[in-house]
Amino acid sequence: MSSIPWFLVVGVTAALTHALVFGLAQPYMWPEAANALGFVVAFFVSFAGHRLLSFQDAGTSLIQSLMRFGVTALGGFTTNEVVFTLLLRGLGWSAWLALFTAMLLAAGQTFVLSRWWAFKRQA
Repeated sequence: MSSIPWFLVVGVTAALTHALVFGLAQPYMWPEAANALGFVVAFFVSFAGHRLLSFQDAGTSLIQSLMRFGVTALGGFTTNEVVFTLLLRGLGWSAWLALFTAMLLAAGQTFVLSRWWAFKRQA
């Protein structure tokens, strides 16, 4: 299977993990903090899945991929948190709609950076 279908499977799994943690944590903390906690847990699901499935032909070492994916994921999370906060606080959207929209935008950014940098294929 090519990297795009695996990226979608892993991405959906990580997104569901993020949403589950968000849903469980949100009653006990600010929505922005619940979003951050969801990201942290989903990061490990995402990295393992992308390294083993989406980009298994990566030409980078495990450590190099982890470091690069960490940077990529933090960039995606920054986009996610900014969009989430603007939609939630600025436009008054529900937390779930804001989260879903922010996660979709960040996913596209994460794919591009993962495919062509974090898990760069051998030439």
